[in-house]
Amino acid sequence: MLIDTHTHIDLDNFKDHFDEVLKTAQEYNVGKMIIPGVEPNGFERIIKLCEQHENLYGAIGIHPEEINSYNQNSVELIKKYLKHPKVVAVGEIGLDYYWDKSQIERQKEIFEEQIYIAKEVKKPIIVHDREAHLDSFEILKKTNASEVGVVMHCFSGSPEFALECVKEGFYIALGGVTTFKNAKKAKEVAKVVPLDRLLLETDAPYMTPVPYRGKENQPAYVKFVAEEIAKLRNISFEEVEKATTNNACKLFKL
Repeated sequence: MLIDTHTHIDLDNFKDHFDEVLKTAQEYNVGKMIIPGVEPNGFERIIKLCEQHENLYGAIGIHPEEINSYNQNSVELIKKYLKHPKVVAVGEIGLDYYWDKSQIERQKEIFEEQIYIAKEVKKPIIVHDREAHLDSFEILKKTNASEVGVVMHCFSGSPEFALECVKEGFYIALGGVTTFKNAKKAKEVAKVVPLDRLLLETDAPYMTPVPYRGKENQPAYVKFVAEEIAKLRNISFEEVEKATTNNACKLFKL
């Protein structure tokens, strides 16, 4: 069984063919999926989907691009939903300097606050880090986030940075980019990260792997990520499947 540790199948993109997406995932042996929250208006839908489907789990958090929705009310909402048995992590939270550099300090502040919420409830953190490697790393170290577990979602750093993260006890989550022909850095990361620190994800509907690149991504396609990692490491698909599934089950208590 494979586990997609990061998929946005709660989005409207999937509304008209949601059951079909779950069926295809089952056909590809993707047995469990984690849906991360990005903003308060979407939390309830994630919870409902998790309650309706045994193989779906949620994470609750506010994405750095959505920090304007972070206030006392949303904090209370986060804390409320984190008590739900199907909510296995805080996320996705972090820093994003790609789109907006005007609120960097506010992003840092909110990232830290959400880490401390995760530590209160003893649930792992799913980290969004885009063009903010150093600041993300420093905040995670400063807050001792590894005490509850850290996933570097959609990892985009260098192999050297990946190994620094591993030294801190973080998990490295790899997705469709690993399959792209020109993604040399991602391929090197897939080769060097110890198997016991690797997770698989799709980030559906984005970042679709080869051979479906350019089309809508879905959880089933996490299989192609696993196949590519196996090829790059010169090991069997089953080894990647077993290690990444064990890692996800251990970290998220699935």
